[in-house]
Amino acid sequence: MSGDGGGKDPAGPAGPAGDPAKKPELSGVDLARVALHAAKEQAKARGAAAQQKKQARRGGGLRSGARADGRDPLPLGAAINRLITERGWETPAAVGGVMGRWPQIVGDDLANHCVPLRYDEAPDERVLTVQCDSTAWATQLRLLAPQLVARLNADLGHGTVRMIKVLGPGGPARRYGPLRAPGSKGPGDTYG
Repeated sequence: MSGDGGGKDPAGPAGPAGDPAKKPELSGVDLARVALHAAKEQAKARGAAAQQKKQARRGGGLRSGARADGRDPLPLGAAINRLITERGWETPAAVGGVMGRWPQIVGDDLANHCVPLRYDEAPDERVLTVQCDSTAWATQLRLLAPQLVARLNADLGHGTVRMIKVLGPGGPARRYGPLRAPGSKGPGDTYG
């Protein structure tokens, strides 16, 4: 007997080289890596099952421990930053910071006479409204508006502010006298 035994030789034409659908057999270091990976996965699965059993026995795992988890208290700044990120308030918060730093952005002289009122963050708007205490300062701010928009966008990100709406000084509030006709709008009915 030649030791054939009717079996096929793995190195022959029906072996791994002859059948492209079969994977080549692993040997040596590669085989050890595959076995180690499979053992780690099985151990991880057994450990996770054991951990779930422990937590179920202890009441669901709501106990405090030495390691940090999502229930630990946060510093105030970190909590606020997390809230801003979760709610998508990055742009309004950044613009609010600009309103707080208004004198550093536009200069003390202009900041003493012009105050930012509001920011409309609608995508088609993105307008910063500023009110000035005199028409001369309003004109000055209108002339500086393109440079100011560029400076704000460099600070906040491109396209955050598209336009600055400048308001002049507000007139005195209209006071209605004690005697007026029902439905009238005050002096505007008579004079304009």
